[in-house]
Amino acid sequence: MNRAEALATLPDVTAHILVCLVALGMALAFISADRQSPTSRWLAATFAFIGIAIDLNIVVTVTWGPPLWLQGLFAIPESLAIIALLEWIYRVRRTVPAGKLDTRTGDIVLRLGQGAAILYSVAAITVPAWRNDFFYGALGRPDTLLRFEFWLFAAPVFFAGLAGVASMLLLLNRRPDLPERIRVLAMLGAVPFWAASFVLPIEFTAIAMIIGEVILFVGATQYHVLQGQRGQFMSRFLSPAVAELVRTRGLAHAMQESLQEITVVCCDLRGFTPYAQAQASSQVLRVLREYYDAVGVVVADYGATIKDFAGDGVLILVGAPLAQDDHARVGVELARRVRASVRDVVRRASTAQHTLGIGVGVASGPVTVGIIGSSGRYEYTAVGPAVNLASRLCELARDGEVLLAADTVAHCSACRDNGELEARHAVAVKGYAEPVALFNLPDAMTLASAA
Repeated sequence: MNRAEALATLPDVTAHILVCLVALGMALAFISADRQSPTSRWLAATFAFIGIAIDLNIVVTVTWGPPLWLQGLFAIPESLAIIALLEWIYRVRRTVPAGKLDTRTGDIVLRLGQGAAILYSVAAITVPAWRNDFFYGALGRPDTLLRFEFWLFAAPVFFAGLAGVASMLLLLNRRPDLPERIRVLAMLGAVPFWAASFVLPIEFTAIAMIIGEVILFVGATQYHVLQGQRGQFMSRFLSPAVAELVRTRGLAHAMQESLQEITVVCCDLRGFTPYAQAQASSQVLRVLREYYDAVGVVVADYGATIKDFAGDGVLILVGAPLAQDDHARVGVELARRVRASVRDVVRRASTAQHTLGIGVGVASGPVTVGIIGSSGRYEYTAVGPAVNLASRLCELARDGEVLLAADTVAHCSACRDNGELEARHAVAVKGYAEPVALFNLPDAMTLASAA
């Protein structure tokens, strides 16, 4: 038989070449789109090893017929693909808050699955002929399914697959948010097809692999679309650094409970209640959107975090979740900018009968920040005297006033040195035994009207 006749008898591996290229393309897409995220890096590694494994174990093996000892080594990319996939699941689990649920079982199962993947490679390197004769394409030879040689390879592969499925089901029990739920469900749909590709006849392996790749690709695309939308939302209300921390390290890591020195800025609209009663609800919502947008832009510029929207009130944290040494100075500058930006909004919205204004309160001190709630719903919260004081000062502030607590002024050398602060009489504040000293931060408009 000449070479042409010999090649004609070989299975057609064109489809497997395409599957290999698709897998490598998906790896490149995932790492290019989100290389800073550990989960994306491990998912990209999974597809890279899948592509390499298909090329070596089918395309190269069928076309060139390398020696058995080398074919045994070709099992290593398969094992690395399984290990990377299980590591991806592990990393995803670390980004989803578990509440009071015990996550150790799912993590241990994943590690055992990775160990099983290593055993698969060891078996393939030790007896490569058994893998070729009794494991690959075993469903096309039913007589092999009960043989020890088949289960020597099938047991670790299927155990690793079941470990991944079980761990993902436990993850879904935590009720992750919609983007992550979609991606995990897509992976759950893809894994059985990839596992089946080991034992399907060679003419069906490409179909099984591509079905699995398409299922995950659809889920991953939806995940990134929703994450992009959420990222746009987060960037409006969280500092870019915090948004990036949440995206790459997960909500739980970014918002662990801690006691931090921060500055709290609280603002709300003057005259909003009678204004809202007199205007159409659509107009009120439009004003609130413009107001929130104006505040959100300033907050993002200063790297602060919006903790709460409550009607016409906004509570802003400077120095949390990420600590900030000059939080008092930044908080005062942020308050000044909020006043200026919101004034433009309320000026446009005010009517002859109802005039809107803006009042701001600023306080500094140690505050406990962290995440509270159940496994289904979480909220970032801040608890401490500074939060309450900023809110009280905001209530006391008249239109255009930015009232600063004494602690904020003490922490802000620039505030003390420029001489622009107006000392006010100490006032009684609910929750404080002694009157509270405070200062007003006037602006050019206020000074001009006073003159």
